[in-house]
Amino acid sequence: MLELAAPLLAALAAGESLAVATVVSVDGSAPRALGTSMAVTVAGRVIGSISGGCVEGAVYDVCGRVLESGEPELCEFGFSDDDAFAVGLACGGRLTVWVQRLAPDGQPSAVEASLRVELERARDKRAAGIAVVLGDGPVRLVGAHAHPSSESGVAAGVATESVDARVAAELAGALRAGRSTRRAIACEGEVLDAVLLVSAPPPHLIIFGAVDFSVALSNAAALLGYRTTVCDARPVFATPERFPAAEVVNRWPTDYLAEAEVDERTVVCILTHDDKFDVPLIEAALALPVAYVGAMGSRRTHSRRVDALRERGVREEALAALHSPIGLDLGASSPEETAVSILAEVLAVKTGASTRSLRDTSGAIHRPLENADPAGAVASRVAGVAGR
Repeated sequence: MLELAAPLLAALAAGESLAVATVVSVDGSAPRALGTSMAVTVAGRVIGSISGGCVEGAVYDVCGRVLESGEPELCEFGFSDDDAFAVGLACGGRLTVWVQRLAPDGQPSAVEASLRVELERARDKRAAGIAVVLGDGPVRLVGAHAHPSSESGVAAGVATESVDARVAAELAGALRAGRSTRRAIACEGEVLDAVLLVSAPPPHLIIFGAVDFSVALSNAAALLGYRTTVCDARPVFATPERFPAAEVVNRWPTDYLAEAEVDERTVVCILTHDDKFDVPLIEAALALPVAYVGAMGSRRTHSRRVDALRERGVREEALAALHSPIGLDLGASSPEETAVSILAEVLAVKTGASTRSLRDTSGAIHRPLENADPAGAVASRVAGVAGR
């Protein structure tokens, strides 16, 4: 839903009612991610896509019913391969979809008002989050920045305020991680099935060293939605003309890193290939709560840097998190190929994927991200530097 914030708000402002269908569960090889949405206006106009063409027809029909009745629906598409094929989900997966009606501007309900807050934040490129709490009773919605009233319903025996506070805390964690997830949440003796849908500002990629590999990496990272900064103390090399896809900073690298805003999604790539920059930069980066720290260099260079870092008191658990030599073994040689190798490793670290060829693996292709534990890994690494 949050990825469609701008067109949804525009339609509502124009006086159109909407039925919004949002994926709240993905099983098997379903093609779209948790939180993907599609909307249908009262005029029959479709906004977005919920399955890349697989179940749009069936979802469109449900949206029509919800627009007419005003009653939300929780629908499942695909169970066996035959059932999935019947609605166009030829990949054999299963999608659970929550469909709700949004009224145009006027007097929105408390739930709709909460949703509007999050949609407006997402439209404005600010962090936004919506929790969809499933269960035997009515579905409950909790916004990250404005809580709905008890009119939305809640599982019997669980106090409204307790649910809001507990779910909001989990939602805040998902916002920090920057990804949507589905999670069982224990609250007041009940276990809540909550879908945490988040939209966060673009993750930050910080590249140190204005070299040819940095040009290729910054260009490739833009395709993945990263906000990229290239930092180099040499203004003759670090220019906006060389790096059109990045912010360029002419500062001493460790000075910039000491003041940069970072979080658990930030990626730090050190491509300076110069020990006087590399060693203090790596030490500083490993002490920060970032997702990834990688450094370019040969195995001999890596060994020399690690020895220098040990001499500076960096512990083994922190050094184990350093990705050096940087990138996956793809046979990359050119700057462009190396950029693919680096970003492939960044993605693998983010998802906890095996990096094996899909033909050599089994099970679902589109796996949930819960296998990755970036927060735990970051905490362990930072402790390894701080506790030296």
